[in-house]
Amino acid sequence: MPSLKSLKNRIASVKSTRKITSAMKMVAGAKLRRAEEQANAARPYAERMERMLGELSASLAGQQGAPKLMAGTGKDDVQLLVVCTADRGLCGGFNASIVKEVRRKITELESAGKTVKLFCIGRKGRDMLRRDHHDKIVGSLEDVAKPALTFDKADDVARIILEMYEQGAFDVCIVYYNLFKSAMTQIVTPQQLIPFAPPAKAEGAGEDAGTLKAMYDFEPSEEGILSALLPRNLSVQIFRSMLESAASEQGARMTAMDNATRNAGDMIDNLSLTYNRTRQAVITSELIEIISGAEAV
Repeated sequence: MPSLKSLKNRIASVKSTRKITSAMKMVAGAKLRRAEEQANAARPYAERMERMLGELSASLAGQQGAPKLMAGTGKDDVQLLVVCTADRGLCGGFNASIVKEVRRKITELESAGKTVKLFCIGRKGRDMLRRDHHDKIVGSLEDVAKPALTFDKADDVARIILEMYEQGAFDVCIVYYNLFKSAMTQIVTPQQLIPFAPPAKAEGAGEDAGTLKAMYDFEPSEEGILSALLPRNLSVQIFRSMLESAASEQGARMTAMDNATRNAGDMIDNLSLTYNRTRQAVITSELIEIISGAEAV
């Protein structure tokens, strides 16, 4: 049976932990509101740009002179996976869920005879993947959200990826990030960035065979528009994935700290009950010793 002093010290320690987790929950909640607003504001622009580029690329599919970012290299032997995680922990399964999916993808690609390279955005993803796949990591970035997450930082990441692509370092680029749904729900989402993949149409959204399509004249040419917008789209989609990841991180941290605070409260109740029972047992034992001694005299 633990001593009263050890129980008292443990109760004090858990109370201190509960204060920390409660404070972290409030901080994460405050950051979540701002991060959610930024993620929601970026979605319409990114989705509309994807749709517009998808319509343009459909008219050039299979033609000569298509931009390399759309046509690709003609093969998929080397694939670059961009892993977007957090720089800090204490956010539940936020980082582990992405790393788990990336590891599954690596196994799938290697079993198909493909070469895999990793580019990590965030310290946690890099540290977790470095244990088993350190030889595949070709680059990493930390603290991209300090002091604030801006489009310039996403543009820098896109510039690094473009330089690697122009040098022939990979054939296909896919980004993995957590899509923010709510504070309790984040969905691991893969998105192909290079070559450009038009967004899939929702079921029932297809055009009828008899529906007339609008005709457009492009100035400059469709090839010129795509050549200018495809690099821009790469930056936009990376920025969106970073914003979604930032909002998901704060939501996951707020939920994790809320659960930790509740668990600490339950632990304090159980320890207090054990402390009172132990104290009662000690008092009863002392009374029995006093009575026994008095009777012996």
